[in-house]
Amino acid sequence: MERFKMIASGFLMLIKNGNILLIRRANTGYHDGYYSLPAGHVEENESVRKSTVRESFEEIGIRVNQKDLLFVHALHNKENDIRLFLFFRAKRWKGKPYNKEPDKCDDLQWFPLKKLPTNTVGYIRQAIACYRTKVLYSEFGWE
Repeated sequence: MERFKMIASGFLMLIKNGNILLIRRANTGYHDGYYSLPAGHVEENESVRKSTVRESFEEIGIRVNQKDLLFVHALHNKENDIRLFLFFRAKRWKGKPYNKEPDKCDDLQWFPLKKLPTNTVGYIRQAIACYRTKVLYSEFGWE
């Protein structure tokens, strides 16, 4: 019997002065029109931290060192298929975030941590709430 394989993704939280950076998805076929965090799937032979660093540069043009990523939350998602999402907060980064993928993102904004836009992806909203309350693990879509 073949073992079950799960897709893993790393998500980046950039937080400055009580605000968090969100990007609005577009033209992807997945949660288009909703705000999310910079993120991406882990590639073969790549750690989740390394994928988070790579995706941060690919999506928003910033440089983050792996040692500056603080693990803040794990979310086991069963929205469509089963995935494990790991969330990291960057303690510091280099560069000013900007939209490097206008074909997949049509907005990039800082929002108050306590007042996310209504069109925030559900599991992103949950992960941010868990970060704020120091909850390290949650599940989404299993009910």
